[in-house]
Amino acid sequence: MAGIELDQMDLKILRELQNDGRMTNVELAERVGISAPPCLRRVRKLEEAGIIEGYHAMLNNSKLGYDLVAFCMVGLKHQSEVNLKAFAAATEKWPIVRQAWMVSGESDFLLHCLAENLTAFQTSSSRF
Repeated sequence: MAGIELDQMDLKILRELQNDGRMTNVELAERVGISAPPCLRRVRKLEEAGIIEGYHAMLNNSKLGYDLVAFCMVGLKHQSEVNLKAFAAATEKWPIVRQAWMVSGESDFLLHCLAENLTAFQTSSSRF
């Protein structure tokens, strides 16, 4: 890790924030066993170093009407850099694709997809 060395306290902070990114600094400090001011300094240092990139909300997909979660492995006929980049860019426009990862092995991409149901998934995924 270039530029910053993480100690055990930093790793504890990161672990706690991964579990609950909305807790207050005071609660975080209590959980990791230090006082609030040095805890806040450490969190800011981790943010400034780019180790913490942001905070996100976890959504209940079912309550939003998305009852189907699918992980789709996609293989491209041609794996040129242009084709890989074009496919990655295209996935950003597909409404059912929530995340796309380029992978190695038999497949080229792993897509995390959400749909209302199987019919909606099949209809949407047939356009890939």
